[in-house]
Amino acid sequence: AYRIMKIKFQDFLLKFPEVELPVTLSEETLTIFSKENPPISTLMAHQFINVFEDSDMDDMTEYIPCFKVPKTENFHAVVYWKAELLNYQFVLITYDKSGNFIDSRTLAGTTSNGELVIKSVATFGEDWSIYIVSGAQETNTDMYDAGTSTTTELELAPDGVIH
Repeated sequence: AYRIMKIKFQDFLLKFPEVELPVTLSEETLTIFSKENPPISTLMAHQFINVFEDSDMDDMTEYIPCFKVPKTENFHAVVYWKAELLNYQFVLITYDKSGNFIDSRTLAGTTSNGELVIKSVATFGEDWSIYIVSGAQETNTDMYDAGTSTTTELELAPDGVIH
């Protein structure tokens, strides 16, 4: 009989190295993460990431583990990078100690609808504050309009909820 292998939550967590905060999430840091951390297997992504995402995973979607947030006592928090066609995102996801989903939020990345390219960079602070700066640029120009920039502040709470 065909049986689907269940991956242990602890094995999933081991893919994410603990880092010292603050960490900036940008195209530059992605290069470092992708060199040091092998991609998450499709099976692992299905079991621990996809069940919480709105979009369907296809063979072209890639997940790179970035880091585990240090000193979380009541929950686990990890950041991964997700690559899809015209859509590249750093995502924070939190789980309780048993591996049940608590919350998730896209923090940074690059996305395009064909006419606009929207880029965002996030800084994850020591106090679990997250500052996100986003800007849009038309695809047919090299000019960046600083007036399109927005900043967002999020916080990872002690219960694992992202506000």
